[in-house]
Amino acid sequence: MNPSFSMLFYLKGKHLEKSVKVPIYLRLTVNGKRSELSISRKIEPKKWHAKLGKMKGTDPESVQLNQYLDTVRSKINRIHQRFIDEEKPFTASDIKYAYSDKGDKLKMLVAVFKEHNEQMKKLIGKDFALGTWKRYNTTKKHVQEYVRAEYRSSDIPLRDVNLKFIKGFEYFLKTNKNCNHNSSLKYINNFKKIIRLAVTHEWISKDPFYNFKVQFKSVEREYLTKQELESIISLEIRMPRLDVVRDMFVFCCFTGLAYIDIKKLTPNNIVPHIDGSQWIQSARQKTRSKLGIPLLPTAMEIIDKYENHPRVKNGECVIPVLSNQKSNSYLKEIADRCGITKNLTTHLARHTFATTVTLSNGVPIETVGKLLGHKNLRTTQHYAKIVNKKVRDDMAILKDKLAHNAKTNQSSM
Repeated sequence: MNPSFSMLFYLKGKHLEKSVKVPIYLRLTVNGKRSELSISRKIEPKKWHAKLGKMKGTDPESVQLNQYLDTVRSKINRIHQRFIDEEKPFTASDIKYAYSDKGDKLKMLVAVFKEHNEQMKKLIGKDFALGTWKRYNTTKKHVQEYVRAEYRSSDIPLRDVNLKFIKGFEYFLKTNKNCNHNSSLKYINNFKKIIRLAVTHEWISKDPFYNFKVQFKSVEREYLTKQELESIISLEIRMPRLDVVRDMFVFCCFTGLAYIDIKKLTPNNIVPHIDGSQWIQSARQKTRSKLGIPLLPTAMEIIDKYENHPRVKNGECVIPVLSNQKSNSYLKEIADRCGITKNLTTHLARHTFATTVTLSNGVPIETVGKLLGHKNLRTTQHYAKIVNKKVRDDMAILKDKLAHNAKTNQSSM
């Protein structure tokens, strides 16, 4: 189905004085989306026929200008027909740049995004994690859906991406894709990398993100209290599938490892330290930052428990973990048995390590950040806020107790 197309010559600018010449512009419209360009000609407003889009009269000046307009019109029509014959999606801007002899320099948004993701895929395990590539691939699909919905096209030129496009994409993510505020901005940040790439390669002249502020909302991260963690550790479990998931979760609570990091952990990553203790020496899958984690007694007990497991003996793993999906499913079963109403997931164990196991026990925030493999201390400070809240709550309880004791002492006098 051919897209709708129209062109219109018109005068642009204020022309209250009829004798002052003003520029003639050409407006191109494809599927309701406009693009404008100057044709490098000026005329006195009183000589212009707005309805016909041409100069009035038959004098030599009028004939010459109108012939030039016909030449422009003819060239635009040929370009439009060429796009139709090629059976490729196009916009009013495509016709504009083709007329301006810039068509060969056009870079298309979705095409560039696709090329970026294909290159990233080849670097999985080297420069990028599989999860990172998946997020960029999802972002590309969302951008493609937005372009199709908003522009009725499968792709648009990179130079057509502006602040309006970015804000429209954010609105699309929140409404059509039901993403929350922070998830939407994470997709926006992924998209931002593609635009910065375009700026670097000079495919576009200015960064449309210049006036766009990315402001994430603060999120309270759930974690287990000391009592909840102890209830999971002491839970009597006879089913092997639940037992290994419980052990994996507790191991993460005492090491701070994410699921993907413990899954890839092998006996070679457990090394003796200079003081004779055992340490985990590895790298975070997500950030590739180096990890050096002293093994606490609870974590060592779990490692010893599985030392004779066939997969451990083969050097495949330290704990024979199940898939992340099954682990999260079984964790919900464990939470029910312990009377824990929080959404127990493998990642909640990492939050528990940061708060209940380390920060709450006086481990400095810089050390916690290093143990977690954070590259930026601001990331770790999210957990510090949680601990500060706990301190505030505990002090409020202490204050009430002291007030109660004081009142009791006064009444007994």
